[in-house]
Amino acid sequence: MNRHGRQSIRARLLLLALLPLGVVLPLMLLALSYWGGDYFERILKTKVRSELAIAHGYFERVSDGVGRSLSQLADSERLARARRASGGQDSAALRQLLDSVRREQKLDFLHFVAAGRPAINGKHRAVVAAALEGRSMISSELFSAEELHEISPQLAEQARTPLLPTPNAKPDARAVETRGLVIDAAVPVRDANGRLIGILEGGVLLNKNLAFIDHLNSIVYPDGALPFGSIGTTTLFLDDVRVATNVRLFGETRAIGTRVSATVHDAVLLAGKTWLDRAFVVSDWYVSAYEPLLNSQQQRIGMLYVGFLEAPFSNVRKQVILGIAVLFAVAMMVAGIFAGLWARRVFKPIERMHATMHAIENGQLEARVGLHQTNDELGIVAAHFDRLLDQLHAQAESLDAKVGERTAALEQAVATLKTAQSQLVKNEKLAAIGQLTAGLAHEINNPIAVIQGNLDVLRDILGAAAEPATPEIRLIHEQVQRIRLIVAKLLQFARPQDYVGYLEAVQPQPLVQDSLVLVQHLLRHGKIAIAQRIESTRQINCNKNEVQQVLINLLVNAIQAMPDGGVLGIGVDDWDESDMPVGICLQVSDSGSGIGATELEHLFEPFFTAKKPGGNGLGLWVSKTLIERYGGRLTVHNTPGKGACFSVWLRCEPLD
Repeated sequence: MNRHGRQSIRARLLLLALLPLGVVLPLMLLALSYWGGDYFERILKTKVRSELAIAHGYFERVSDGVGRSLSQLADSERLARARRASGGQDSAALRQLLDSVRREQKLDFLHFVAAGRPAINGKHRAVVAAALEGRSMISSELFSAEELHEISPQLAEQARTPLLPTPNAKPDARAVETRGLVIDAAVPVRDANGRLIGILEGGVLLNKNLAFIDHLNSIVYPDGALPFGSIGTTTLFLDDVRVATNVRLFGETRAIGTRVSATVHDAVLLAGKTWLDRAFVVSDWYVSAYEPLLNSQQQRIGMLYVGFLEAPFSNVRKQVILGIAVLFAVAMMVAGIFAGLWARRVFKPIERMHATMHAIENGQLEARVGLHQTNDELGIVAAHFDRLLDQLHAQAESLDAKVGERTAALEQAVATLKTAQSQLVKNEKLAAIGQLTAGLAHEINNPIAVIQGNLDVLRDILGAAAEPATPEIRLIHEQVQRIRLIVAKLLQFARPQDYVGYLEAVQPQPLVQDSLVLVQHLLRHGKIAIAQRIESTRQINCNKNEVQQVLINLLVNAIQAMPDGGVLGIGVDDWDESDMPVGICLQVSDSGSGIGATELEHLFEPFFTAKKPGGNGLGLWVSKTLIERYGGRLTVHNTPGKGACFSVWLRCEPLD
């Protein structure tokens, strides 16, 4: 074997060892970049969708608040007294009352129109027509400059907004926007006999209403809501013009008068869709959500926008991918170094044997391999080879006549040695593969079985004589079980698909009763009464064993909180939000002493325990994790001295 051949084999073995890493690791990095990036974008879109829902809800509450204010005034005695004092006509007392209510309710205008009299520009507004027909109405409407000026010149001036040049916006020949975006409400006013005697109309102008938009932004994006230094923004659009926003143009100057991009304009204002994607806002890219604002005729008159700066999240994503790439590169480098060192160690005996044979061929009969200290196959062959050389050297002088025969024998031995070398290389590969494939079962489970079996035999043989060592034997049993559990967990981690639970429809009543049966032995040891209240019959789609595990954990905690007896409360109620069914709420309460302030602060942290016997601090943390995986939540209400109540909020259908 020449030197080039040795290097070729070594290079091929190194390539064989490093090729899986060199292929798998980059593929993993590419897959992580692709799928991780897609998942990251979906998370950001989901976040901005929820923020848009919050902003929409606040806008609806403000609109409803305007309507409620007018309805309360229309039904109030003080309005009736002011009208009676004025004989049903406009008077200073009536104007003073309306002005006082307008300031109290923070309205921009409020006026009373008697039945039969024309309203202020009322012929153009559906809310006025509805009120004159006896129906209350609240709507977002567009007021012309003339309508605003007739109500108040100040409102017309507030609505006037110069249009600023905006990149990516649709062309617009106008230089100024004079219309006003108004929350308009009108309610009928009736006398004691139910006869319509007039209407109350009031509203709020949203153009340049900075208090409204800043309060909306503080609700959607409170302090600390956005990580990585991102900035949250909210905006109200009249058509495609920003009329109220906290987006900055530069410094503290707000971007009022700038316009939305043409892409968003076409999708939201023309097609009527809700935009959930990245968008260019004034001067930077934001993760944005736009929804159209509709008037009483269901025409799109503007947009409601929420969004946050995209750059901080993108930078974090790039840093994570870069960090993973660096880790992969370090892993490749370390693996290459170790593979090179290991290959050198494997080939060193073969090279020394080859060098010894080469020296002997050149007449250096005293040359030896000298690897007798190794106990592997190569060491045995080297020792055998050295002994053979020693015998040949000792008999060289007395066996001149048999040189030819000995030379042939030596050549045969060399050929055998080369064959053995080739076979040893193959055996070494097979041994390495066998060692890898033996794996966890051969190296751990077999010794565990031997330990467990011999321990049982030892205990049976010793009988009563083993009692002094009972704690040690029990400890060995526990540690063997612990090793089995570790192996099982490793297998579960390696093959999670074999351990995944399945979902099924579960009724609250059987779930509670089955859980009570499982803790019945604890209830019998204390003076504990059970108070059940099952108010919900909704089914939940879940893994019954997981939810039962959570419920049993809460029941055991409640029982342990009442060592001197008490009342264990179990309740099931419907969980509704915005008058829509969501799921059920399971409640487990006790009448113990409650939870201390220090314990309450760390209650759901892993490995935190109140030093209960046998506690490991994982029960509530695991329970919270299981419930949140279904899209629910686990909360606690504590009353010092009177006990605690844990609430499990479970959706009828788990979130993806």
